[in-house]
Amino acid sequence: MSLEIKVPPLAESITEATVLAWHVVEGAPVQRDQKLVDIETDKVVLEVPAPRAGVLQRILKGVGNKVQSHEVLALMEEGQDSTVPLPAATVPEAPVLVMPAASKILREQGREPSVKGGSGRGGRILKEDVIQDPTSGQVEPAGVETSSSLLPGAPRQERRTPLSALRRRVAERLMASQSGTATLTTFNEVDMSAVLALRQRYKDSFEKKHGIRLGLMSFFVKAVVSALQRYPVLNARIEGTDWVTPEFIDIGVAIGSKRGLLVPILRDAQRLSMADIERQIADFSQRADAGHITLEELSGGTFSITNGGVFGSMLSTPILNPPQSAILGIHATRDRPMVVEGEIVIRPMNYFALSYDHRLIDGREAVLGLVAMKEGLEDPARWLLDL
Repeated sequence: MSLEIKVPPLAESITEATVLAWHVVEGAPVQRDQKLVDIETDKVVLEVPAPRAGVLQRILKGVGNKVQSHEVLALMEEGQDSTVPLPAATVPEAPVLVMPAASKILREQGREPSVKGGSGRGGRILKEDVIQDPTSGQVEPAGVETSSSLLPGAPRQERRTPLSALRRRVAERLMASQSGTATLTTFNEVDMSAVLALRQRYKDSFEKKHGIRLGLMSFFVKAVVSALQRYPVLNARIEGTDWVTPEFIDIGVAIGSKRGLLVPILRDAQRLSMADIERQIADFSQRADAGHITLEELSGGTFSITNGGVFGSMLSTPILNPPQSAILGIHATRDRPMVVEGEIVIRPMNYFALSYDHRLIDGREAVLGLVAMKEGLEDPARWLLDL
């Protein structure tokens, strides 16, 4: 019985996807639920498994092809003996796992891809694998010009790599945010002494009880939740001519991955414990690099947090993530001289930046909301006392 391998349903906001890599060649036996192909959307990489055991007959959409929801990717024959090995002569020396940028370099240099596969997920051969392959006769770091091109009079070269679907989508959303909102940013400084002391005091017992490391992000999320409950307009959005205020708080947490920036959502953050928050963020971070974040986990969100401090950023103006109306930017904590009760003391300080859509949020609410976040971190007891 012949079966069609189709593109899984995509979210309404996604118009197309790209075939990223095939893990099985034509004529190869497959087992039920075996991964056949990876499809990249502008948000995630989707894995398409075999619905039955059988043999992959024909690939209709090759690597790099654009596809849409429910489009047929390949044909397979169900019920054939999948334990029979494929004759060696019909198996290509290199499966179709070569990424477009890597394939271009190989083609230009007249080389063949390595049969041992690459360092990418599922053995995909990446541009870096091709550049650093010692069999090419020259080893150079990815994205850096050859030494000869840096010498006076030497040929000047450039590398051209197509933007990934994710990077194109990020670019589109950033431009839409800039042109479609009236964005302002307000700043404040936060004394992290209380949070750092609390974390230092309880980090071992916290990890022993909950099995997860106590980071700073759970403190930030708790401070944001408390502020949004006091100033719900920061959690609202404009929808047509309506002002929509959710009765829940879904916080998007920006995570930098190998594929680019992803913003998975902490659903009902107002109900999560600090251990819940740390577990979910750790899980998101691990799966982001592997491309295993689902579309559902990236959809929605009522407020976002981005932490450039993990990369050393000292100050920035975060860009809104429409249709959300506000986003908090967190930065690196550094010891600074501060005046406290007339005395100069050294305190661990962090600059917070709250960008907001001025069409919906007035400066008063934005400033007071950021002050509430500051106060919650400088005196965490406020969360317990609901102050």
